[in-house]
Amino acid sequence: MVTKPDLPAQEERKIALIPGAEPSARIDPWWWLVVLVTALAALLIFTSREYNDIFRFILKGLNVTVLVTLASYALMLIVGMFGALGRLSKNFMLHGLASLYVEIVRGIPLLVQLIMWYYVFPSLVQKVGNATGIGFLASWRANPIAMAIIGLTFCYGAYMSEIFRAGIQSIPKGQMEAARSLGMNYVQAMRHIILPQAVRVVLPPVGNEFVSLLKDSSLVSVVAVADLTRRGQEYMATHFNPIPVWITVALMYLIMTLFSSRVVSWLEKRTRFER
Repeated sequence: MVTKPDLPAQEERKIALIPGAEPSARIDPWWWLVVLVTALAALLIFTSREYNDIFRFILKGLNVTVLVTLASYALMLIVGMFGALGRLSKNFMLHGLASLYVEIVRGIPLLVQLIMWYYVFPSLVQKVGNATGIGFLASWRANPIAMAIIGLTFCYGAYMSEIFRAGIQSIPKGQMEAARSLGMNYVQAMRHIILPQAVRVVLPPVGNEFVSLLKDSSLVSVVAVADLTRRGQEYMATHFNPIPVWITVALMYLIMTLFSSRVVSWLEKRTRFER
């Protein structure tokens, strides 16, 4: 005897066919890892006087890390977009300059670039000031945080240029041809048709670049920036207790990177479209 399927079960199956509405996409189970690590950090900080003292000391460095990361990320998106458009430009000069920037920057380690921005660049500015007699250039002193942001932006902007370039080139050429046939010029077609589609394509690697930038921001500690890592080094040098110090620092980075990864994953699901 054939029985009629249960109506609620039928509705559940219909809902599951909707992109993004399947049960596995409703709740990301990896959020529990964020909760677990956060709970572990809170347990150590609020139950141990030693961990509490460490956290209070490195808290100011945590704020600096967040500031440097967010500022560098916002600027590198702009640099990356202009770099990608330059790489795709039919103008020989723009294409050559953008390609030269990408190839040179990708060939120099980030740590070396940060050192050059903090030590070499100010020295060059001072030499120019002495040679030209411009007083404020001759006595110019670099701001550590500003130089760190510039160094991270300059380096990661090159990688972001390649990500944006790949995303733009992944859009079928017919999209540009259709936009031009509707009377749009090149700039309008890129702004209204190509770039909105490319953003969805590059969102996963762009999100991963944020996580990488957050971790690599620890390198600014070598150029006198009192970030999370630098504050940890200072506390350890004073109290000679490396284990709790670096456990606390590692947990802070882990919480930020795990949270950022979950946000990126959520954005991917929100902007996903069926091809």
